[in-house]
Amino acid sequence: MAHNQFDLLRQRRFLPYFATQSLGAFNDNVYRQAIIGLLFYMGASQEERTLYANLAPALFILPYFLFSATAGQIAEKLDKARLIRITTMMEIVIMSVAAVGFVTQNLTILLVALFATGVQSTLFGPVKYSILPHVLKPEELTGGNGLVETGTSMFILLGMICGGLLIQETSAPSALWVAGGTVIALAVLGNLVSRAVPPVPSTVPELKVRWNPIPESINVIRLSRKQPAVRNAILGISWFWFVGTVLTAQLPTYAVVNLGGSQSLYLFAFVLFSIGTGIGSLLCEKLSGRTVEIGLVPMGALGITVFCADLYFARPGAAPVSGLDIGAFVASAGSFRIMADLTLIGLFAGLFIVPLFALVQSRTPRGELSRVIAGVNIQNALFIVLAAGVGIAVQRFLGWSIPEVFLALAVANALVTLWIFSIVPEFFMRFLAWLYVRTLYRVRTEGVEEHVPDDGPALLVCNHVSYMDALIISASVPRPIRFVMYYKIFQIPVMSWIFRTAKAIPIAGAREDPELMQKAFDEVDAALADGELVCIFPEGALTKDGQIAAFKGGVEKILERRAVPVVPMALKGMWDSMWSRQGSRMRRLRLPRRFRAHIEVVAAPPVPGATATAEALEATVRQLRGDRA
Repeated sequence: MAHNQFDLLRQRRFLPYFATQSLGAFNDNVYRQAIIGLLFYMGASQEERTLYANLAPALFILPYFLFSATAGQIAEKLDKARLIRITTMMEIVIMSVAAVGFVTQNLTILLVALFATGVQSTLFGPVKYSILPHVLKPEELTGGNGLVETGTSMFILLGMICGGLLIQETSAPSALWVAGGTVIALAVLGNLVSRAVPPVPSTVPELKVRWNPIPESINVIRLSRKQPAVRNAILGISWFWFVGTVLTAQLPTYAVVNLGGSQSLYLFAFVLFSIGTGIGSLLCEKLSGRTVEIGLVPMGALGITVFCADLYFARPGAAPVSGLDIGAFVASAGSFRIMADLTLIGLFAGLFIVPLFALVQSRTPRGELSRVIAGVNIQNALFIVLAAGVGIAVQRFLGWSIPEVFLALAVANALVTLWIFSIVPEFFMRFLAWLYVRTLYRVRTEGVEEHVPDDGPALLVCNHVSYMDALIISASVPRPIRFVMYYKIFQIPVMSWIFRTAKAIPIAGAREDPELMQKAFDEVDAALADGELVCIFPEGALTKDGQIAAFKGGVEKILERRAVPVVPMALKGMWDSMWSRQGSRMRRLRLPRRFRAHIEVVAAPPVPGATATAEALEATVRQLRGDRA
């Protein structure tokens, strides 16, 4: 098991896949930039270059509309490692055709090959993200996705730079042969690396592939909209592509008109954005505590809005001078603010996108994930086309400058993300919980990753020290948890909204409300039947003296109906929290004596539900907690 995301780069279950997808992104962009270089080498007119600039993106993205649904079904049906090898073999054939186009200077052949690379990318797309839950543990999903996003951003950037160097206006004729040989060699290397990807057997080998793209596209989109949280995470992913497309499409002209530079300055701006995206993506694992922490998404959205808006205020008009190279721009007044804005937009974009993909992967059944990712790709393609159209329309028909486009993008991003979070308040609830836990505590976990099951039902039992126990545990366990809690705690103002959003289950004593108690047991059984994690506090109330009270028989009643594995857990260090019952009410209302206090969440190996008793579980939790209340 990897203890941080970089350990994955030393393991066969991840490294060959990571290298294959990174090489694919690199080769795609080497190829596209080399075609642009060829146009200058051939002395193409401005009209021909404009035609390519408009035609090339359309040819590349069209297959996503036509073939994504089919690709999702194929990725579901076949061994994923085998499908990766098939797509890399396709790349060798396609790049061989492209090499002929370079050598013969035939733009038609190159555009046909470009369409074919779009087909190949469409086929690879569902595998790229659906393979991760098969090869990574839940606590590794965020880090793995962070590496994938970072690798993609960096290799796209490197591909653009290297492709631009292959063929230039003054290149010798041999450069055409070098370009053709390079894209073939990269495709061959990708195929060789892909052969090291371990087998990932199909989850639904009996699936019948339906080839009609229109009804199947509708089907995969419906499939992706079954769960509200997943549906809106997908909407967030597509919105990320909209924002990224609008932003990056403006950079070439922005570099010249507003920054006073040239093509090199455009690449520099793109480098800053890409580096920021990579840093933000890698930070997700650290900030999330190795869980799928969607609380980072609102923070990412806020950062994108703030720094997109600041990009407008940093330079609302044209550059005061022109012809600047990178060094001259860096030395010019106001450049640091613009560079910081571009980098931080990328950083917060990384914080935004990585948890969304991890959420889709963690909450979609594995037998549907490839088709759901296909639905994501169709929607992403639609948003990319829409973004390109909007970017052109507001400048051509409304006369907006590029900084005004950035300001409008900031406002639109704020409105759209507020709308998404209002539909599914779980995002904002998790943000508040994440902010609270990470601000006030330093949480150390022991045994959680090893002993909490990666999938399937389980019952977590834990001592009950404070009103914040549920938030602490949910921040420490990689999987979503349904908490059972005393109904009076459930009804605390503000906290009740958080608990309802998290689908907590309120419970009362038999004497207080027998109907509510029975309803709670029914909900617990239904959640376990659906393969969910359920956490209960068997003491039945917060501790009044810091000691663990006797466990009540409710845990045995749950296990009588459904004998699932039971994971004993203990909270250590929460008794001194302002949210415990230590001291007077006035003391509890004061601010905590120290921020970033050390607390621990400890888990023991699972106990078979058929043999677990309240008395034995209580003894285990006491032993786990030790003397630290």
